[in-house]
Amino acid sequence: MAQTHELRFENPGFAKRIKGMLGVDFYRLFHTPMFYIFLLISALISGMIVSMTGMTGPDGAVTQPLYTNVWNIVAADSPLYIVHNIGEYANMNMVFIFGGIMVSIFIGHDYRSGYVKQLFTTHAKKRDYMISKSLVSAFSMACMCVTYLIGGVVGGMVAGLSFEVNVGSLLIAILGKMVMSLGWASLYTFLNVIFRRYFGISVAASFFIGTGIPIIGAAAIIGNNSLLNVFLYGSSVYACLSSNIVTMLVCVVVSVAWTVIYNLLGSLVLSRCDVY
Repeated sequence: MAQTHELRFENPGFAKRIKGMLGVDFYRLFHTPMFYIFLLISALISGMIVSMTGMTGPDGAVTQPLYTNVWNIVAADSPLYIVHNIGEYANMNMVFIFGGIMVSIFIGHDYRSGYVKQLFTTHAKKRDYMISKSLVSAFSMACMCVTYLIGGVVGGMVAGLSFEVNVGSLLIAILGKMVMSLGWASLYTFLNVIFRRYFGISVAASFFIGTGIPIIGAAAIIGNNSLLNVFLYGSSVYACLSSNIVTMLVCVVVSVAWTVIYNLLGSLVLSRCDVY
């Protein structure tokens, strides 16, 4: 019995390993100023964009309003496949850009501080690392969605914009984007595993992909392919102010698919390469 107990101690189950890693990662997240800085940035960006719409320009003329409805800071009116103006894209999708940069800093610190070397030398599995980082990063992005929403509402009140909306569709759009935080977090974790030795490149890659430029460019070349865009850019093109329950289901399916694919790829990369 003693020998069996020792074996279990040396080889804890999956749930116990993940619980331990999540405990460490959440502790580090809550005790680093970076997390709170990005929460504040998300709120300030949305508030500034909304409150500045329709302001008087240098020549005294009133600028063209970016929004007339405050909820456009959350999502476009309809599924967004090809961007026609900056107002269509300047919504909660920007959280995924901030989130990507934060993930790069978070994981980059793991490698610079020697935490990863210590972690994998002791007991942690590569798959557990990917899952833990994806979950913690998804949580941080979901929190950014909340502060982004608060900032946008306050800015909209200052600007005197309309608050008229289909409440059900709005809630689905918000939840859809928050659900997609898990898929985006998994993608960014995978990217940072690939560029683990090149912090600058990892930050640039996360920013570039987060902006959606690759998808916008592809759409401009090959045309509007809604199925391709929904899978590649998830809720960023599908969750909108005309969302319904099908929209939510699509966001869940896409987010889960991204999570499985990128966690498997990231685990494969870590298992075959020197992680130090």
